Amino acid sequence: MNSKNIFPKDLNNVHLHFVGIKGTGMVALVEICVSRGAIITGSDVAERFYTDEILENLNIKPTLFSSDNVTQDIDIVIYSAAYKLDENVELIQATKLNIPCILYSDALGEISSLAYSCGIAGVHGKTTTTGLVGTIIKGLNLPAQVLAGSAIKSFGNCTLSIGHKYFVAETCEYQRHFMAFHPQNIILTSVESDHQDYYPTFEDIQNAFVDYGCLLPKNGNLIYCADDKGATETAKIIKSKRDDINLIPYGFSAQGNYKILYKMIPIGSVKQVFELGLHPGFKFELTVPGDHNVLNSAAAIALTQILLCNHYEKKDFSEFSAEEQTRFLEATKKALESFTGSKRRSEIVSSFKNKNGLECVVIDDYGHHPTAINTTINGIKSFYKNKYIIVDFMSHTYSRTAALLDEFASSFKWADEVILHKIYSSARENPAEFPNISGKILFKKTKSFNEGKTVSYFEEVLEATDYVTELMNKPLPECYDGYVLVTMGAGDNWKLGRAVTDRFTNN
Repeated sequence: MNSKNIFPKDLNNVHLHFVGIKGTGMVALVEICVSRGAIITGSDVAERFYTDEILENLNIKPTLFSSDNVTQDIDIVIYSAAYKLDENVELIQATKLNIPCILYSDALGEISSLAYSCGIAGVHGKTTTTGLVGTIIKGLNLPAQVLAGSAIKSFGNCTLSIGHKYFVAETCEYQRHFMAFHPQNIILTSVESDHQDYYPTFEDIQNAFVDYGCLLPKNGNLIYCADDKGATETAKIIKSKRDDINLIPYGFSAQGNYKILYKMIPIGSVKQVFELGLHPGFKFELTVPGDHNVLNSAAAIALTQILLCNHYEKKDFSEFSAEEQTRFLEATKKALESFTGSKRRSEIVSSFKNKNGLECVVIDDYGHHPTAINTTINGIKSFYKNKYIIVDFMSHTYSRTAALLDEFASSFKWADEVILHKIYSSARENPAEFPNISGKILFKKTKSFNEGKTVSYFEEVLEATDYVTELMNKPLPECYDGYVLVTMGAGDNWKLGRAVTDRFTNN
């Protein structure tokens, strides 16, 4: 069914029922729809997720999946891509009752058609970049709604809502979901092979990003990472197909306004300092680690300056007076300093002292692709220079692990120690189809790529609790002054960080 024929422009008092309401993207869309006056109900599984707290704050109590939840008073059903129209009991019931059913990505696309919209895309970095854009928008007080794929600490939840003139959203490449979006501008953070169950080759996923970029209108802006080979190649292909699109590079390798002139971490500081080509001498500061977050910040600054120019009807940033430029730059700098990350993106879970008085930090990160793992651990190692880095990783999907086995095994070089588990499967694949892939196989491969480094394996996540607790209580050589435990992946091994924290803080 064509969503354009059924999704109303005015959501006031429209009853929307969400199937799979606890998903991070779904919760973010719920927040957007609540802010626009919709009546919301929804269902999901019984397991509690961090999104339950967000829904509780909205006075929404999810029910368990049941056909009884779908009644004639529902105007539209919005469903997650994890569920199918002919399999989920609620979607089957909605079809019987002739209630319109819209996929999440199509509903998001319809919201985007109602505003000047900007999409944040890429295999890595889109959630953090969306959070940075929203944090700067908040600091500049632009009339916008921003939707991220995770809770952003500076938002309070997954979304920011201070007006409807602009709409900025994280847009997903999986199954080409972002093709429903209506972008005026796009940030492209990275393009490389991923989602192998849907995109068997790099060319397949690159073609999807090319098609997405070609959705831009005449004189639309593609802001791309010049340090990412895939993003740079994709931008060139888009330009060859659409010469009327503006390419705006950012990064250490970029030329022009958003070239990162330098980056440094002052001795004894917990901030990264950097400058951009458009504003040499003006120092931006970040409190989150890693070169990748400096790159994400440069992209966010580029997009928010475009929105500023649009809002104040300027051709470019140079048309603002010197006083206005200084005011906007100071507001941007203050916003960046206030950004402390998002849920499951280098999120600091806890910090405490062990029995020897050494500082211990627990971090949780969603990184589930080899490039993201390597980049994130490198950033954490640079930020916590004298800490012993323990990385607990749980691989997500058999298809991804099979396609990138060597890349995963070699992605932990910046860690001092590695712990692995069974593969966290996806509902969209059958593990029996991958007889030669398992968590133990990844463990053996990782050991072979990391000779001389301790690599351990625990089938179940919480089986590692005793080991990690004892490890983080051990004395360290003088070159270390503490421990950092990083739980990484799209699975549920975040539970280990909580369990270890409880051991140290409750004893």
